[in-house]
Amino acid sequence: MPRPRLNTEKALAESRSFGHKYVPLLRPLGWLARGWRDLWTCPLPSLLHGVLSAVFGLLLLWWARDRFWLLAGAFSGFLLVAPVVATGLYAISRDIERRRKPGFDSVRRAWRPDNGRLVIFGMLLALAGTGWVLTSASLVTGFAPAPIDKPVDFLRHVVLSEHSLLFEAWLALGAVLAAPVFASSVVAIPLLLDHKVSVLAAVFTSWRVVMAYPAPVALWAALLMGLTLLGMVTAMLGLIVIVPWLGHASWHAYRDLVDTRGLPSTEP
Repeated sequence: MPRPRLNTEKALAESRSFGHKYVPLLRPLGWLARGWRDLWTCPLPSLLHGVLSAVFGLLLLWWARDRFWLLAGAFSGFLLVAPVVATGLYAISRDIERRRKPGFDSVRRAWRPDNGRLVIFGMLLALAGTGWVLTSASLVTGFAPAPIDKPVDFLRHVVLSEHSLLFEAWLALGAVLAAPVFASSVVAIPLLLDHKVSVLAAVFTSWRVVMAYPAPVALWAALLMGLTLLGMVTAMLGLIVIVPWLGHASWHAYRDLVDTRGLPSTEP
């Protein structure tokens, strides 16, 4: 099958054309600071992303209120597909950076239907998220000593169980599945939005960034996960601010981690 091999080699060569910048360990804090500035530079479309995310979380919570075995995986799966949700936020930050007027039109242009690469990558992340939800539900329902219908059941029979390592296994499996997805997407979607590169090249670039700067990227992953969980435990209300904040900050992470000078832009 020579064609897949040729496509892979082409994508690898394409990803190697992107330079890397020096990124110190605590640079992710700077991404948060710049993301916070972008959020309040263009608050209405930014906060709308957060409101929609919070509403989705509340609907999911209501739907699965008696099925916590499903809910635990669904909320953690949200972290896998969040980079797609933030596509419009990347576009707003790009317009702010380039001294153009940001707004709802920035979001509309980011989601234009002719950009099939973003659709393909979004579908791949959705499949990964769905796979984790099903895996999580199977693990919890198959090995928990009692039905897991409510949060207190999950806490009592999974997290605090003294007779099994189910919670440790659940966390370990989630980390094993989430780590490659995060490594594949940490800069991929902003790169696809910003430049005419293939999906495979964007994924390879994300992996090169992770391998080049493991410590700052690990800190960034911890900040993303910690702040998102904080937004969830505040009855989803915290997501109204946290989702757009992290989305804008992720644009600045991409701009700091990847040097794309000289590459063809997606903009005319």
